[in-house]
Amino acid sequence: MPSFDIVSEVNKVEVRNAIEQANKEVSTRYDFKGSDSRIEQTDKEVTLYADAEFQLDQVNDILVSKLSKRGVDVRSLEYGKLEKVSGNKVKKVLTVKEGLETEMAKKIVKLIKDSKLKVQASIQGEAVRVSGAKRDLLQECIALLRKEIADDKENGVPLQFNNFRD
Repeated sequence: MPSFDIVSEVNKVEVRNAIEQANKEVSTRYDFKGSDSRIEQTDKEVTLYADAEFQLDQVNDILVSKLSKRGVDVRSLEYGKLEKVSGNKVKKVLTVKEGLETEMAKKIVKLIKDSKLKVQASIQGEAVRVSGAKRDLLQECIALLRKEIADDKENGVPLQFNNFRD
């Protein structure tokens, strides 16, 4: 029976490369000369440091441009609060979201069932498995999900469709 998985993943290598490129640009730009602006990465968090809130916004813009050039969907970043470190220095923690949250997975399953397509959707951990009798039905399901969820700019989630099997 043909099936595929709906997941929300981020290429960690591309994220690391984008952070390295952004750090390099920040270190060479004239308007950051003499400042302590930088980007650091832990496993699932990216921390932006700057001397002022304005510079922090510029560092964020540089990071977002580097991520989008490398094909990483910036909707997978969840912004934390702006924190004062010492003096005028500020930092902001960004969390890299991976996997479908339970609430979003339930929304996807409900959307598939409401569409009256003859496919079955089931939640499996941080992914949703969709199976159907024909390959064409699965492709219709992918098109529906792209239109309804993946292309929604405000509250959309970056979705990938993998493990397509016949």
